[in-house]
Amino acid sequence: MILTFPEAITAEEQRTILAHVAAGEFVDGRQTAGALLADRKHNEQIRRDGTQLEHITGMLLQALRRNERFLSAVYPKQLHSLLVSRYREGMHYGPHVDRALMGDATVWRTDLSLTLFLNEPDEYDGGELALESGSGAFKIKLPARGLVCYPTGQTHQVLPGARGERLVVVAWIQSHVRGESAREARRVCAPAREAGAGPERHEDGAGR
Repeated sequence: MILTFPEAITAEEQRTILAHVAAGEFVDGRQTAGALLADRKHNEQIRRDGTQLEHITGMLLQALRRNERFLSAVYPKQLHSLLVSRYREGMHYGPHVDRALMGDATVWRTDLSLTLFLNEPDEYDGGELALESGSGAFKIKLPARGLVCYPTGQTHQVLPGARGERLVVVAWIQSHVRGESAREARRVCAPAREAGAGPERHEDGAGR
């Protein structure tokens, strides 16, 4: 299940996030890769101990809570482990699978991975998010403010950048519905169910 959400944030939210990004300090992305993936990860990320990521997490959480299509597909319980990644010319992240669990004081499942695109596709060449499937790689390069969501266990990579700069927010979701097939069944049935009874709500995490 690969889902895309155009205009996941507003233009004003995008400008505010970019202001936080501009104020942040970028460091070598391998700091969050772990020993097994350090030789595959070549990008930069905003330092995790700054205030910028906290502000961006709050803004993205607010945006996702008002997106009924996202809520009906993902059933988010917790948005966590958010990063801001930057890819410049020659940078890439080789094929890998994200960790099944993330967190420090609290450990969360990573049922779904999210990428929010912060700049326009014509601002950089290369840098596509490539998701592996049985028929080959499915390449994704969305307009700014677009978001893609996919199962965390899916092998993926970021292809080398050839020009310009790619800026994205990356985060993970622990869902109320753990299994991918169960989430997909609920997503397909959601329009009929909500037409008859109205959308369900959950108070914790990302809502739903």
